[in-house]
Amino acid sequence: MRIDFWGVRGSLPAPLLPSQIRSKVSSIVERLTPEDLASRESRERFLAGLPPWLFGAVGGNTPCVTVRMENFPEIWVFDAGSGIREMGIAMFKEKPKPSRYHLFFSHFHWDHIQGLPFFGPAYDPSVAVDFYSPMTEMEDVLRNQMCPPCFPAHLDTMGSRKKFHVLNGPIAFSGLAISYKKMNHPGGCYSYLINDGKHRLIYATDTSLTAEDFLMNEENTSFFKDADMIIIDCQYTLGEAIEKYNWGHNAFSMAADFSANWHIKQMVLFHHDPTYGDHKLYNMLQSARWYLERMNIKGIELTLATEGLEIKL
Repeated sequence: MRIDFWGVRGSLPAPLLPSQIRSKVSSIVERLTPEDLASRESRERFLAGLPPWLFGAVGGNTPCVTVRMENFPEIWVFDAGSGIREMGIAMFKEKPKPSRYHLFFSHFHWDHIQGLPFFGPAYDPSVAVDFYSPMTEMEDVLRNQMCPPCFPAHLDTMGSRKKFHVLNGPIAFSGLAISYKKMNHPGGCYSYLINDGKHRLIYATDTSLTAEDFLMNEENTSFFKDADMIIIDCQYTLGEAIEKYNWGHNAFSMAADFSANWHIKQMVLFHHDPTYGDHKLYNMLQSARWYLERMNIKGIELTLATEGLEIKL
């Protein structure tokens, strides 16, 4: 199972500002020494030694994550934030191009559907796009997003072969099974469990964890326990989560406690606040690692979701 991250921000896209780029360049220049410029090898060593928040960017697109199986022409897509545009561009360059997309929605807040009108493969008549959600209003929501005055082109102008599937239980594909669970978020939101028979991945964006999510009951245990990886909303620090109670997002410390509670092996911090710069986000990752250490929680690998990140399970 291969997981690719195309959009990792929450709420709305947040591209790097010119002032932020200048600040990065300035910080890099300040670290340079004559020895760093002496040869190609020394320059490469210098760049490799820069902190990730400085040499690179977390990315500004809203949520889109894909799951692929080896030697399988179909792609499973989770959410259609602005990152789905970048994914579509990348897929056009593949040979052969993927022939079918299975698009699952966690919910229909704007940052999770706003990229759909710009998803290039959906306009290709040779492509099939299947839409999935437990929410019965899915098709109406997507159609209403793509109509005047909000958008000049209707959903039907997408030339792909489209089908809408309202989920009423787990769904099985060849070599892959997907189930879902309702989580705590204003208006409702669903997490997805993707199981290929060898590994279990949970996609859990836009959720404010509650005491019920920690209960060792049959439903929670079958969904969360011993997952290999969870992609989970970690939008806030603890102080911000308290200040923004009931906004529907997690503090990274709560997500870490949750992952420990269910013996999840890897936690990916996801759905980053649009006001947070790269430096702050990497500081949050470090704070999460310190938190695990201080709480003597072992066995959890922490990763910061960034655009372009690829993880194989």
